[in-house]
Amino acid sequence: MRASIVEGIRRSSLSVEGAHYAESQAPRQVGVGVDFGTSNSTVAWFDGATLALVRLESSSPILPTAVHLSREYVGTTGAAAIDQYVQENAARLVHLVPEILGQSAGSIEDRTDESHMSELETARDVVFGPLTDPGLPGRLFLGLKRLLGNPAIERLVVFKRPYRLVALLTPVLLRMRERVETDIRGPVERAHVGRPVEFEGTDPERNRIAVARLTEACDHAGLRHVEFYPEPLAATLSFLWQHRSSASGIALTVDFGGGTLDLCVVRYAGVEFEVLATAGAGLGGDRIDQAIFRRLLFPLLGEGEMWSRRVEGRLVETLFPFNEYEEGILNWAITHTLNQNRYLTKLSEAIAAGGAAAVKFSRLKDLVNYNYSYQAFSAIKKAKAELSVALSTSIDIPELNLVVPFTRVQLDDCMADMLIRIEALVRQVMATASLSPLDIDVVVGTGGSSLIVAVRDLLETVFPGRVTEHDPFTSVAGGLAIANYHGFRSS
Repeated sequence: MRASIVEGIRRSSLSVEGAHYAESQAPRQVGVGVDFGTSNSTVAWFDGATLALVRLESSSPILPTAVHLSREYVGTTGAAAIDQYVQENAARLVHLVPEILGQSAGSIEDRTDESHMSELETARDVVFGPLTDPGLPGRLFLGLKRLLGNPAIERLVVFKRPYRLVALLTPVLLRMRERVETDIRGPVERAHVGRPVEFEGTDPERNRIAVARLTEACDHAGLRHVEFYPEPLAATLSFLWQHRSSASGIALTVDFGGGTLDLCVVRYAGVEFEVLATAGAGLGGDRIDQAIFRRLLFPLLGEGEMWSRRVEGRLVETLFPFNEYEEGILNWAITHTLNQNRYLTKLSEAIAAGGAAAVKFSRLKDLVNYNYSYQAFSAIKKAKAELSVALSTSIDIPELNLVVPFTRVQLDDCMADMLIRIEALVRQVMATASLSPLDIDVVVGTGGSSLIVAVRDLLETVFPGRVTEHDPFTSVAGGLAIANYHGFRSS
């Protein structure tokens, strides 16, 4: 695709890796760009001269992509949604109990421990359903963008009421539309909406489902006419607009965010550009955070410790089954589901055995009981950001009485496998464009994870002296607004 982002637009097109990009003839008066992200969302508008970010939070254009629903089905979005969930669960001891659905027609003898009831079972003529948390004040939904392409997930049950996935996306998109309408003092029905190069790997059907669902959610939010546009290409557009010059060359954009890694290669001449190749993978900052949690915090919560208890009068010692807790710990919004007898009983026995390991198991029990995984991940994200400018810092989690030294070397070690994947994807997109690293004139790094020193160093090694940073958290929304103003299309 060859296009101008400032001058009049000529109709032209170019097929790129199965996608088709083209331009319309007439630019709109105001272009709107919606970056609906895995972790954060932003929205921008462009009128041909001014590129403006819309303030979505009280003092920030960055809106956490979060939705909270109370038991009364009152919705809250953004930082307030997360704050409400954290506050209502702070120091709240959670007790999960099997939901009683009713009486059975006949009796089926129950030979299982009650603590193992997680599916529909019958016992003593009583029909039990899934384990529930009757004291849970509200549900928090994060990272819903990752579920868009999964055909098996159509609805999520929220306090006994099934919610379609698109209905849970709508409140965030509605907030974004209303805020940009306030900014431009007029209605918005049309917008360019960002999409990763691949929503769900290379499966075209999953990607089709993801686009269809996001289209429907946009429609419910009042965005009746949306054009999906590759996120790394949008970031490239905002970079070219910001650095308006008569220079020409080839740019590689690396958009490394919270949920995905997306790349594109563009040939540019002044303010005109041509897409040469794109590539993407489901790799983002959230996975880095989980890798750090595994490497640095798991051993302090009991991983690798022995479990001593008496069975039928004799002392039995085995490795503590820490793997049973991992998924709940690494997904902080569901950590409270570990408050079941089958998990808590083992922890209580491990603590009662005493010794140095008991301190670790006590930490794990506190983390589970009081839902402290959120505080742990917040501390990890903060420390990870600090290592972009410092060689060492610490992961400070006062709720667990933990201060864990954390160095840039350790971060690099946690990311070792990911760095290999990142370099492989860079080489892949270069090969698709039939280019060598020497052909690249500038590498544009964007997305929060692009700020990690190891990522910058990797790119500098392959493209020495040609790597630059560009608006890590807002570049995509800006580029989408530019694309919407000029009517760029991808189909």
